[in-house]
Amino acid sequence: MIAARTAHRDDHSPELTVLVAEEDNAARSFLADNLAADRYRVRTADSREQALAILSVEQPDVIVIDVNGKTLGLLDTIRSGEGLAGGVDPDTPLIILTTRVDELHRIRLLDRGGDDVLAKPFSYPELRARIAALLRRAHARRAPRLLRVGELTIDLGARIAQIRETRLELPAKEYELLCTLAREPARVFTREELLRAVWGGAYAGSRTLDSHACRLRRRLEDAGGEGLLRNIWGVGYKLIDGELR
Repeated sequence: MIAARTAHRDDHSPELTVLVAEEDNAARSFLADNLAADRYRVRTADSREQALAILSVEQPDVIVIDVNGKTLGLLDTIRSGEGLAGGVDPDTPLIILTTRVDELHRIRLLDRGGDDVLAKPFSYPELRARIAALLRRAHARRAPRLLRVGELTIDLGARIAQIRETRLELPAKEYELLCTLAREPARVFTREELLRAVWGGAYAGSRTLDSHACRLRRRLEDAGGEGLLRNIWGVGYKLIDGELR
């Protein structure tokens, strides 16, 4: 393992938790210190039993396991869902650390439920990148496919928005604006936040946002969503559970 640390700040929530099951004291401390510096909440275990005790009361977002010595067998126990591991989300990503580099061993670890395998020695930046990649995929799997705000329903997979049984015919930017607001309907989004979320890095001013919001509001009202889209004067926009006709 390369001990040099590269300063890094991911844009993830500071509440994301990583469980590190590693029997070697130095390696465990090294991983815990680096992950904490990257704003992860870190729980550590030096044995299979200690890891299971933590998993019986907490649900980490990703688990890093060294399949060696006292942590041997933890992978099988977690994926079996038996005993203390029964409460672990079966979709929790598992990264396996191993001193063995042969292909057959890596394949067996993946077949037994590992989501990624990293051979020792490794660099911390590589482990950090693999953790971030697994978390992105896990988030995408868990993301809701339907958004509901009052009588408004958005099917993200089909890209269909409707109020009750009335389907909304929305241009791309109005649809993206509606989805952004619907993901956090009680939140007031500033104009700057909406411009970044919907128009990305492309230049767009407040007039562009306001004109799209105005047209979107009319479409919502025509479909029965009176008062659903609200302009918060001097700040931005939000969706509310308005009175629908």
